Amino acid sequence: MVMLDSRLRYLVAVARSGSFTAAAQAAGVTQSAITKSIADLEKEIGYSVFYRTSRGVILTEQGGDFVKRVSRLLEDARELLQSGPTNRDPYAGVLRIGVCPASLEWRLVDPLAELLQRHRAVRYEISSANFETVVQHLRSGTLDVAVGFDAAFGEWADLRREPMGTLKSALFVRTGHPLLGKDKITRRDLAEYDFVSPSESRPYGEVIRDLYESHGIDWHSRVHRADFFPVVRRIVEQSDAIGVVAWAYAQSDHFAERFVLLPYDDFFPIAPLCCAVRARWEPKAATRAFIAIVKRSFPSGT
Repeated sequence: MVMLDSRLRYLVAVARSGSFTAAAQAAGVTQSAITKSIADLEKEIGYSVFYRTSRGVILTEQGGDFVKRVSRLLEDARELLQSGPTNRDPYAGVLRIGVCPASLEWRLVDPLAELLQRHRAVRYEISSANFETVVQHLRSGTLDVAVGFDAAFGEWADLRREPMGTLKSALFVRTGHPLLGKDKITRRDLAEYDFVSPSESRPYGEVIRDLYESHGIDWHSRVHRADFFPVVRRIVEQSDAIGVVAWAYAQSDHFAERFVLLPYDDFFPIAPLCCAVRARWEPKAATRAFIAIVKRSFPSGT
């Protein structure tokens, strides 16, 4: 990787080690060379990548994004330089997948297992974040593909979406919840309780915000945001909060032992899902294979 700017390699070394001294030792150069390289790079890009402290360095918010992009660039360059002229497995290397919201990760378990069974040389790097972060990394090339709600990706003309079925969501509460004693549960009744939302973005966030705002209630003080379903489940189980669950999962006996679905089938619209990639870049073989398996594995309305 001699052809690449050495400052980029030094940058990643500092980010991984947390100090200029350790990075210099790992790179086999002097600490002053590392320090000068990073300072020159920060001057060129116009912002600080690291906060300097007496105990080492910490990435700034912009610096964290920059390091991710540089790491991707170096990894791609390594794969390119190591690819021989013949017989190299086109599926070998890292497949970077973004998921938003993180509560969709469970839907990828079987497709990921199938892809790895078919192509043993693929390596996964899976990250979950809010929609805005995932889109930023996808558009910059830090991610190869993103999985999420089609409505959230639709406004970006530089992204291409591949439909992959739909997701039906439902509201649930713990057994014994006060709402279950009502003959008819109104939207006003729902607004009396906290919500646990998988995401602030579409489709969940705006529907939940509208529920509170339409009744003159500040939604900021009433909404928990948690994507990891075991956390959602625990909050709902130990409070009067209302949670959101995939309808298919809610049909399990394990779920029915402790929770009850509320009779609001249309509270959230059935949401189309998609895989998104950059429109102007041809997806690599592993990305294409992943999308094909995901599309086949996601039946509609589950």
